[in-house]
Amino acid sequence: MKVVLIKNVQNLGNSGEIKNVADGYARNFLIPGGYAKIATKDTIKQAEELEKNRKKKAEEDLKTAEELVAKLENVSFLIKAKAEKSGKLYAAINSKEISKALGEKGFSVSEDKIVIKNPIKEVGDHEIVVNLNHGLEARINVLVEGEKEK
Repeated sequence: MKVVLIKNVQNLGNSGEIKNVADGYARNFLIPGGYAKIATKDTIKQAEELEKNRKKKAEEDLKTAEELVAKLENVSFLIKAKAEKSGKLYAAINSKEISKALGEKGFSVSEDKIVIKNPIKEVGDHEIVVNLNHGLEARINVLVEGEKEK
């Protein structure tokens, strides 16, 4: 039986795809569970329209991500943190602080996209990787300066 998936189904496909499945699987699981509809001319047309819109949105997302990578690549940011005289920080710099610093410069990057390979526990220059959509990544430099205690 031909069905159009409404929701993503593990080991079968994503929403909007047209699949050939066993009649019993469609009647007993997919259709009653709201995962699929029987493929008719109208549902196939709707699925094709959804797929077209999904591809267009993916292309736009890719273009946006590429532009962000171009802007972020090899950019340096300054973060001030409390440190000992030896240059060791009292608290490590985390992705939340880096995300905030990026936001202050006009870049909207969520903290879950920021990868810190080695914990930033010392004053100095550190390279950070920002993983973006579509497998793109940008490398930024974070300059950590010690703040004097008052």
